[in-house]
Amino acid sequence: MARSRQMSATNRDASRNERQLPPFPTKQMFVLACCRICEPIAFMSIFPYIYYMIQDFNITDDTNKISVYAGMVTSAFTLAEFSTGVLWGRLSDKIGRKPVLLFGLLGTALSVLVFGFAPSLPVALFARALGGLLNGNIGVLQTTVAELVTVKEHQPRAYTIMPMVWCIGSIVGPMIGGALARPCISYPEIFARGTIWDRYPYLLPNLFSACTVFFGVIIGLLFLDETHSEKKNQRDRGREMGDYIASWFGGVTKCNGRDRAPEKQALLDGKHHAQYLSTAPRPGSAHSEDEALPAYRSQENSPRLSPQADTQSLVDAPLEPVLERKPTKTFTKPVIMNIISYGILAFHTMTFDQLFPVFLSTKRPEHPVHDLPFKFTDGFGLETKMIGVIMSVQGLYSLLSNYLIVPPVTRRLGSLRLFRMLAFSYFALYLVTPYLVLLPDSMRMPAIYLLVIWKCTFSTMAYPSNAILLANSAPSKQVLGTINGIAASTASLCRALGPTLSGLLYSWGLQTGYSGLAWWFSGLITIVGAYLSSQITEGGPQEETTLPEEDPLMDESLFTDYDEENSV
Repeated sequence: MARSRQMSATNRDASRNERQLPPFPTKQMFVLACCRICEPIAFMSIFPYIYYMIQDFNITDDTNKISVYAGMVTSAFTLAEFSTGVLWGRLSDKIGRKPVLLFGLLGTALSVLVFGFAPSLPVALFARALGGLLNGNIGVLQTTVAELVTVKEHQPRAYTIMPMVWCIGSIVGPMIGGALARPCISYPEIFARGTIWDRYPYLLPNLFSACTVFFGVIIGLLFLDETHSEKKNQRDRGREMGDYIASWFGGVTKCNGRDRAPEKQALLDGKHHAQYLSTAPRPGSAHSEDEALPAYRSQENSPRLSPQADTQSLVDAPLEPVLERKPTKTFTKPVIMNIISYGILAFHTMTFDQLFPVFLSTKRPEHPVHDLPFKFTDGFGLETKMIGVIMSVQGLYSLLSNYLIVPPVTRRLGSLRLFRMLAFSYFALYLVTPYLVLLPDSMRMPAIYLLVIWKCTFSTMAYPSNAILLANSAPSKQVLGTINGIAASTASLCRALGPTLSGLLYSWGLQTGYSGLAWWFSGLITIVGAYLSSQITEGGPQEETTLPEEDPLMDESLFTDYDEENSV
């Protein structure tokens, strides 16, 4: 067995050496990362101060109800994003990926500015909802990455970049939010009372977020290439200006198809390729006695969601099966189970992200209730600066975990086994979290950081495992975009419901003396997810008997290959 694996690895290395892979699109992935990092900074920056912002709105005198309104503010964005996500995806198919991505960033900038000037809860809710309505970048970003990176060997590297970018943003965002909120209190020697910073105490962190987003818009406008197969060869004045600016600092490599050397340009772009296919002779036509023309396909200008095949396989592939290949059924049982599991994962992890800062901000009552094992109320009463530091540590550890822990563990256990283990283990996390308030003061902070490490380790392994299972459960790569779109919409809806329900339960728990109620409810949700994970199976197009079997889109062995190559 070991010998056969060694021979398989040797053959794989030999075949890899025989064909030269195109270079990894480092420049474009870097530009895309610059655009992407703006959003987690803006999204995560509100969590350290949201409790105090709701408190300053003077909505209620009962501090136990603050968590309800904080959950509403968090959910407004994801609920609005759910309602328009599919529309933005369809629009990107019509006008291209780049315009939709840039417009989404502008929507985020407008949203954070309105949020910073919000004098009341309705305005804050409107600002968050506006950001969700105008931003459909999650699905479009996934499509852009898939179109940029079509070589199978490059996918492990590409699919870990955006999560790492999010982790970096989740380090900077909370740190900025915690440090810059209420500047007249935090820095009275610089920001005097009676100024705009006193009237709008949460404007400064949102101004920083808006400037960051505008920077991302400029970078994307000047240096981001269009990846849509039918739009990428159209004139892009923004890229032309970017090339001109870059030429000031030395030579610049043209990235657009129209600027390539003639021998490297595709023979047919997307539109003319479709015209050629429609006019190509078929067997039995007037030209059937002549030798059939080859089915030319552009490898460089027509990216696909599936990895590139070998050149010889493209030459030998007949034209008819490619044109007539259609999946018989998109939403098979494995696909449905993976989508539901993704939604449950998004539900309880987003609940943690929203509830944890509120949990840390909750004031210590004058008369704490300790009637164990279930009835108790207490709090940490931490300030925004300390909460920002804790959340930044959370982001930093997530970054390290994505790079150091996820690949070897996934390689060792496999995606399905790992996902099941995590699904069954999440219950313990939510069971013990509320009991942290019962610890002595000297043990509270170490316990908080230990909990953060525990949660981040689980999340950084659960999401990639689910993504691999979802991709490999697709009946065909042709319907993967539809499946990802539905999965993203399902996750957005669950991310909207989770914080709202948890906020209500947390408020009710503080009033009744059961402060762990919201956490234990999340634990019950994880039990449902654990059961569903036991029903998930690995595999590809099992129900498509009329179609030839396709390789999984994301091969777990690639984690092994990628780690071995980078360990040298």
